[in-house]
Amino acid sequence: MSLNAAEQPLSPMTAVQIPAHVVSRAFAAETIMLNLQTGTYHGLNPTAGRMLATLQQHDVIADAAAVIAEHYGEHPESVQADLLSLCDGLIERGLLVVKPHA
Repeated sequence: MSLNAAEQPLSPMTAVQIPAHVVSRAFAAETIMLNLQTGTYHGLNPTAGRMLATLQQHDVIADAAAVIAEHYGEHPESVQADLLSLCDGLIERGLLVVKPHA
């Protein structure tokens, strides 16, 4: 039995992206993500919103974690763990997908 990309555990080298059926908008107090397939919207706090924005610029989790860690003066390993957890939750809700290998 093989796992598809959505079922494989995330690693720091996983690349992710927001799928076409999701729209997002950043506001001062939160980032809103709307899943157009389900009609459900989700709010992200400012830190999670910053993580999402960084993932949109650096789609590999480890790369985004390094940028975020430098910005906040945190340890990259800690940020990476938080980012992996955020990505897991967003994937579970259909708001993020694993980017296919080129």
